[in-house]
Amino acid sequence: MPRFHVPLPLSPDLRLALPPGAARHVQVLRLQPGEAITLFNGEGGEWSAVIERMARSEVEVWVEAHQAIEREAACAVHLAVGLMAAERMDWLVEKATELGAVSLTPLLLARSSLRLSGERAAKKRAHWQAVAVAASEQCGRNRVLQVREQRHLADLLAQGEPAAAWRALLSLDGDATPLRDAMAARVGDAGVCLLSGPEGGLSPQEEAAARAAGWLPVSLGTRVLRAETAPLAALALLSS
Repeated sequence: MPRFHVPLPLSPDLRLALPPGAARHVQVLRLQPGEAITLFNGEGGEWSAVIERMARSEVEVWVEAHQAIEREAACAVHLAVGLMAAERMDWLVEKATELGAVSLTPLLLARSSLRLSGERAAKKRAHWQAVAVAASEQCGRNRVLQVREQRHLADLLAQGEPAAAWRALLSLDGDATPLRDAMAARVGDAGVCLLSGPEGGLSPQEEAAARAAGWLPVSLGTRVLRAETAPLAALALLSS
């Protein structure tokens, strides 16, 4: 059944005009009045609805019942990832949403190939958030990965991730703990914040600063993974 993200309050027996993006999507799919659809607003669960009326640029639906369905991963994972080439960031956001990440914070690091500021940074963030919404619609999640404002590493290390008590950084150093072993030794089910570098990885100074701030260096093995692949491989392990 077609699914649409509607960032609005929803309730049973509600007649609702879909936001422009969702309305365009309904029209692109050539849905018709009387057809059933699913809505979700990211606050939990999903809603059954029926298309009632369609105009040139408007779609009106009747919201029916709420189903308390969640498809979230067992472990809440927050990603902090060095900014990389735009198409790789798009792919990372999409797949991280599908794999269940709760949030993604782009980091401006020494080796970041993409550098954003001002209006361009705001537009990119909005674009990546739209990618996350589309991925949630497609994969069945009823919550949407939150793309946060870009930060410098020093800010992340100073403030941390309040929702994540366990902090790890992906490292190629020989003393890094295999991620599977680190997961087995982790106590409790508190959220995880995973730090990963851009193309070329974290600089030695950045990794040293993260270690000094208490981040545990972890490894995915002996192979060198691409910047967009490594956090997703770790996310898959953490979410399983």
